[in-house]
Order: sequence, then C-alpha cells, then structure tokens
Amino acid sequence: MEGKMRFISVIMCLIFIGFGVVSAGSSLFEEDTLDTSSGDLKITFVGHGSVMFTIQEKVIHIDPVSRVADYTELPQADLILITHHHGDHLDSNVLELLSKESTSLIWSGKCAENVEGHQGIIMKNGDKIVEKGFAIEAVPAYNIKHMRSSGVPYHPKGEGNGYVISFGDTRVYMAGDTENVPEMKNLNDIDIAFLPMNLPYTMSPEMTADAACSFMPKILYPYHYGQTDTSLLVELLKDTPEIEVRIRDM
Repeated sequence: MEGKMRFISVIMCLIFIGFGVVSAGSSLFEEDTLDTSSGDLKITFVGHGSVMFTIQEKVIHIDPVSRVADYTELPQADLILITHHHGDHLDSNVLELLSKESTSLIWSGKCAENVEGHQGIIMKNGDKIVEKGFAIEAVPAYNIKHMRSSGVPYHPKGEGNGYVISFGDTRVYMAGDTENVPEMKNLNDIDIAFLPMNLPYTMSPEMTADAACSFMPKILYPYHYGQTDTSLLVELLKDTPEIEVRIRDM
C-alpha cells in the first residue's frame, strides 16, 4: 500500500508540473513560460484582470487586487502597472503591500486622482517610456458602444491605458478594459495579447476576435472574461491559424 501511495503522489506531482500550476498559499495559479531574447518570461495568471510577469529576477504586477488573490503570498514588485481606476483593477492596499523602496508605479492620471499616498509615473494615451529596463507604450482603452444608463461610456476615452511592454524582442499587449477601438489597428509586432471579454463592460467574443484580427498577435489570452464562454472565441478564430488562442483560468 505504501508503494502504491508513493506512486500516486509522484503522478500527481507530474500532473501539476505538466499543467504549469504554481501554488501560493491556498491558491493555485496557472503559469506559462515563454522564450524571449532577454531570457525566460514567466506569466502567472492571477485572476480576472490581474497578471504577474517574472523575467531576469524582476517582478511586474499588472492590476493587482485583493479580491482575486492573497498578495501576501506573492513577491513584491519591481514594477506595477495599473490600467485604470476601477476597483477591480486598482487596489491601494495591495499597492502598499507590493511596493518596496525601489518599486516603480505606472498608471493613468485618473488613477492618481483617486488614490492618495502613492507616487506614480503618469502615462497618457500614446506616451512611451523606458522604466526598469522595459520599453512601455500606453494605448487608448475605452468604450465606443457600451454605455451606462446615463449615456456615459463604462470606460471613457483618455481615463485608462492599455500597455505594450517589451521584454527584449517580445512585445506583450495588456489591453485593460476596452472595446475593439480603432487604435488597435496601429499596433505592430505584438507577440502576446491579453484582451478583455465580458459584456457590457468590454467586449463580446465577436468583438474580441475582431480586435485580435486587427493586429494579429501570435498568442492571444482572453482575460477579464467572467462567465463568458471562451469556447466561442476559439471557434471564431479556428480558421486564423496565425493566432494561437490560449485559455487560462482567469
């Protein structure tokens, strides 16, 4: 019996390694590791709109919020990027938790208006900077079609950013909360794209597929998708082999 239990334990460990699952406290997060000219880029899919990148022993957190993870179990940041000021993307308590003396914070002006006590680099749509050795571009993120009952977009133009981050020769696009806006057609050489897919706040699977086809990323991760059926996106892009759709637990 002891030998059988040991065999089962070994098999379970291999399963977890094979599927790229990392344990943090009582939570489980999927991971992918991709080759770049700057070394291995590890992507940790924390949940909803929250993602963590690790490369060259540097840690980058995107939109970390306590509602999706216990951030005491995750490493502090060298760089934090916040797409916009909504509570499922901006959490001042988590910013405090993840920040060390050398941490850089990048966000929009609207974010800075909504949080006191944190000094960050404000990026406007279209801005480009280099921070912590990473080239970063701010891309407009906003609604065209979906509005609140008052007629105001869920995400007005100019209040939030998507970000293109360059890890060596690999360009990663974190779209933030947006629809398939015209500015996406100006994106070039995107290797990895994270596109939101949940109505009415961002995009339907059809809109997400249209967005992806406007700039043709090599790998597409839908995120912020809530209860949306991700298989619909896979079906819509099944005849576009240039785009590999990867579904992760977000």
